[in-house]
Amino acid sequence: MKKFCFLIFLIPLLLGAEPREARRVSSLAKTTATDYNNYTTVGQIGMTITNFGLLGEGWNNPDQPSCRYKQYADIQQNEVEHFSYAGLWIGGVVKGSKRVTTSIVDGVFDYGAQGFEISTSKNPADTIKIKSSLTTDKYFSPKATSHQDFICDYNDFDPVVNHQPMGIRVHQESYAWSYSFADAFVILDITIYNESHLMDEGGSGWDIENLFAGIWADASVANMNYTSIYEPGGGFTWYDNLDGFDQTLFDPNPDDNHAGYARDIAYQYDKDGDNGYAQSYIGFRILGNSQVPRTKWDSYYRQWVWSSSSNMDYPNYIMPVDDDQRYQFMQESVPINPGGTGYNSNGYPNQEDSWIFLLSGGPFGAEPTNIDSTNWVLHPGDSVRIAMAVTCAQWGNNSLTDNEERKSLLYANSDWAQKAYNGEDRNGNGILEPDEDSNNNGKMDRYILPAPPPSPNLKVISESNKITLYWGKHPESVPDPLTRQKDFEGYRIYAHRKTASESNSQWSLLAQYDLKNELGYNTGFDYIRIKSFEADGMDEDSCYYKIIDKDTVYYKYVNTNVKSGWPEKYVYSVTSFDSGDPTTGLKSLESNKINNRTYVISGKKPQQSEFSDKVGVYPNPYKGRTTWDGYGERDRMIWFYNLPDKAKVKIFTISGDLVDEFEHNSASYDGSDISRLNEISQSNKIVFSGGEHAWDLITKWDQAVASGLYIFTVKDMDSGNVQRGKFLIVK
Repeated sequence: MKKFCFLIFLIPLLLGAEPREARRVSSLAKTTATDYNNYTTVGQIGMTITNFGLLGEGWNNPDQPSCRYKQYADIQQNEVEHFSYAGLWIGGVVKGSKRVTTSIVDGVFDYGAQGFEISTSKNPADTIKIKSSLTTDKYFSPKATSHQDFICDYNDFDPVVNHQPMGIRVHQESYAWSYSFADAFVILDITIYNESHLMDEGGSGWDIENLFAGIWADASVANMNYTSIYEPGGGFTWYDNLDGFDQTLFDPNPDDNHAGYARDIAYQYDKDGDNGYAQSYIGFRILGNSQVPRTKWDSYYRQWVWSSSSNMDYPNYIMPVDDDQRYQFMQESVPINPGGTGYNSNGYPNQEDSWIFLLSGGPFGAEPTNIDSTNWVLHPGDSVRIAMAVTCAQWGNNSLTDNEERKSLLYANSDWAQKAYNGEDRNGNGILEPDEDSNNNGKMDRYILPAPPPSPNLKVISESNKITLYWGKHPESVPDPLTRQKDFEGYRIYAHRKTASESNSQWSLLAQYDLKNELGYNTGFDYIRIKSFEADGMDEDSCYYKIIDKDTVYYKYVNTNVKSGWPEKYVYSVTSFDSGDPTTGLKSLESNKINNRTYVISGKKPQQSEFSDKVGVYPNPYKGRTTWDGYGERDRMIWFYNLPDKAKVKIFTISGDLVDEFEHNSASYDGSDISRLNEISQSNKIVFSGGEHAWDLITKWDQAVASGLYIFTVKDMDSGNVQRGKFLIVK
């Protein structure tokens, strides 16, 4: 798809604002064991998470998302970025003085400056740790909370100019899921420890009163396929956004006597949606905490124009400049003016600009200091655990006016984040009631979602014109985490969509198989079971199985008539789905296709005998460009086929000059030496047949080859036998 580029004249900056482009001078500079390289990959939000309280990577690297939704989009129109940076703020009162520790503030990009006040360990190995509850994931751990946990610790102990540390250490965990109903949010779960006794010369430390925690966001909703910050003159602008604070009611359990509570979502959107390319919301929400009852804390919202400490149009919408103002902003929402001049019906500015916003919650602490529990304290050695959610959502309609119907998907996605946090606390009142303790352990268990059975561990075999899928039956024995019932119903087999005229879905359903019961099609699994003649054995349930790469598989599906050599054309996934829960009205849930999504390139298997089958090249002749080529000179590609397991390939001009050479190993070939294939393999698994190897038509001198007739030799490294052939390139 073409990238549409427009030149945008920047709106004049408000009084006191510095040029917005200063925001992207470089990556943030830190001297300790920083970790910028991790971003969530299991769901539709690709969000960079660091080990020092910062989110996003500043749009410095086009290959790494800051906060991109949908990162696995079917069409580029849906690949929307939402912020360059966001960061944690923690405030409290120490010895009568207001202190706020921040991971980032407007215009500060260098560690050691006021506003960039969180420290990581100086141990180079102390970076983000990863866990996953997915049994097929390489980071699988039975102790994982979600499908992708990022875990780290940081503190504010190091001295910073003009900043008084609070003496806190933060243990941060982030959670992301791949379920189709829960793939649009990431939860940040932070435990704040008062470790001031480690900083106090007397060793006694100090109390932190009325602690507040929140997120500062440098949001700007934009689609880099439409207006790109990475291209000079690409049309990107910071100045076309509007913000809001949604306080509509959320009732997690409408059937009980609890009325629910306000959503309190701080959000931003592109004002006009960029011709359909940026019709998306970014929203933040405080989900709860471990000690303070829900009725004793609240959420607060502020917004201001980037680096603007004064604003003639909106006098209350200004940037806080010191800890006193920052703490005040964290415990008081900005005054609103519904329907006033320059304001929308909800009371927030209707003038698009480069808006920053801050969402905070509190007061928090380990115990109350007054009888009505409105003031709380965190003593040295105490801790409090607080959860927040980052949520994205497409507009619910095409209206250019922000309204509840347009925010319907934002509500749905954010509410699922709240339900995930609530876990067994289904009514959200913070009290574990007898009928809520589903596992009878006597304590409140959070982060429990209704779940489909996990996706099976998929094994894929590539052959000429044929792709074979194998998988095991582990999903059939996994109980639902909420009901504790084994509700597995069947499998669905997907491949890449067949034609461009189909719906916007990336996938075509090839087949579905389900149990023979009163639900579904009752096909049974006989058609896909491993048959006796190809089995390696039989288990105690009299089911035949095979062993592939040390994994046991019971099912097999063959897709035929596939074309050889096509990158990105053949993508496969096998999902599991359950029966749903008729008693609660919950529909059947299906595992995410992303979990075992596998790209496959069909081709010849490697020769195993005397290297007697003829080696060849396709397409031959190569005429200018094949359909599978990309747009760049390095995105061209031809294939050598019928190669042995280990081979050395040399390419010569007709006059005998060496053009290029490479070695082939069927066991390790991954296409990484070819730009076209390397782009796919960076974030996806590719399966090759083993008997083919791509060449990008680039010489050993890093130049594109010219038109002409070329000769090649292929040497079997095991037998020493050599074959020769030729191919024609016409540009």
